[in-house]
Amino acid sequence: MTAEQTRLEICNLSMDLYPQVKKLMDEVYSELGGAWPSHTIEHLINEFPEGQIGITDGDSLVGIALSVQVDYVRFSNPHTYEDIVDANDRVNNDKEGDALYGLDVVIAQTHRGIRLGRRLYDARKELCRQYNLRAILAGGRIPNYFQHRDQFSPAQYIHEVDQKRIYDPILSFQLSNDFQVKRLLKKYLPEDEKSVGYATLLEWNNILFEPEDSVLDTPKNIVRVGAVQWQMRAVESYEEMLYQIEFFVDTVSDYQSDFVVFPEFFNAPLMALTEKTSQTEAIRYLAGYTDRLREDMSRLALEYNANIITGSMPLAENGMIYNVSYLCHRNGQVDEQRKIHITPHEAYDWVIQGGDKVKVFQTDAGRVGILICYDVEFPELSRILASQGLDILFVPFWTDTKNSYLRVRLCAQARAIENECYVVIAGSVGNLPKVESLDVQYSQSAVFTPSDFPFPHDAVLNEATPNTEMLLFSDLDMTKLKILHSEGSVRNLKDRRLDLYDVTVKK
Repeated sequence: MTAEQTRLEICNLSMDLYPQVKKLMDEVYSELGGAWPSHTIEHLINEFPEGQIGITDGDSLVGIALSVQVDYVRFSNPHTYEDIVDANDRVNNDKEGDALYGLDVVIAQTHRGIRLGRRLYDARKELCRQYNLRAILAGGRIPNYFQHRDQFSPAQYIHEVDQKRIYDPILSFQLSNDFQVKRLLKKYLPEDEKSVGYATLLEWNNILFEPEDSVLDTPKNIVRVGAVQWQMRAVESYEEMLYQIEFFVDTVSDYQSDFVVFPEFFNAPLMALTEKTSQTEAIRYLAGYTDRLREDMSRLALEYNANIITGSMPLAENGMIYNVSYLCHRNGQVDEQRKIHITPHEAYDWVIQGGDKVKVFQTDAGRVGILICYDVEFPELSRILASQGLDILFVPFWTDTKNSYLRVRLCAQARAIENECYVVIAGSVGNLPKVESLDVQYSQSAVFTPSDFPFPHDAVLNEATPNTEMLLFSDLDMTKLKILHSEGSVRNLKDRRLDLYDVTVKK
């Protein structure tokens, strides 16, 4: 399985998918009787359709999470598996219940290791918030306990797993997803020999209680973005650079960011690995890494569950060189945006060609566009994106001096105001003595907003320390954009005089 071949989508289960549900459960629960019969799954879907969540890769079901509603007081106290699922495999669902009870979570063997379980748990948490339920409860098996039963009591074993001195595939995962062990359940599932019949009663508390109209398809109101102000530094190998990239993606993921954006030509240190002295040859050498880097960054987007804007990198195609930014979706999809306007330096020294398409990309956290550095200085492009419903504009850039940086910054601020959108700019800092034309950098990454009462008074939501490697995080309130479009003090989009002028795309 490669990242570019993966197309992950979250969905609610239907009976059409039962053959695949059965296959998954038979594979995982071969020692516990295999899959539930079709009538059990059908009952769950009929009783609580939103609680039966799946992940598909193309036409294949690769993960499921099953849930029911229960009474919190009843099931936050000791109970057994049969209190949830009776001897006839009929699951008890309480439509008036004030808590979510997590049943099975199953991931296909082919798709393990890319954190699909975390996605399913995040979907459950969102379901709990939107239904205004008190908590998520779950009876969790401890399948590695049989290996330690002579050394530890069940309570001691749970403590050792909590301290990460012992790994348990289920309990360790639950704890890493913010669940707390509420109590030990005895004889929860007596036939579970690996757990020696024990289980943990786990609980995740919902502190929001703000239900939404729908469950899975509701657009996010708060979108978190992370901008990498990247330090240019010498590297000895491609692997060393990839290690640095993964460090930042991992860190951004820890803060549950929806997007992470890297600067333009952030991979330029790789040019120092060649002995070629010609700038034209050096940029073509760098382009030789692009396919590999795109694949690796798409994999990171999957593994760390964050949409990645890959800065930009040179792409060799049909004898031409283009400056390309990739949007690596966390569902495995990859989109590209080529730089439209090429600077004199890029045209003369690197012989880079300009692209001919600009578009808005639909993501799971809003509609986004990408303009690479110089492109943001041309207002026509962002106006085209605004006409396509732009929410967030990402601008990866590289600038060497403060005056060139200010051109990018001031134009980006203007784009945010005139198009009533958020604009995120990300640049690089530091020096690269062995890379001609990229030897010095000046940048200050920032997040800009429209200028109106719901937004900061200076239309700057956040900004980095100039010329310092760091991460910049910001939460973007998409509801404020909706209000601005219709009720703003001024309405830059609505008040255009389309009877006098318009911006059109010729191709």
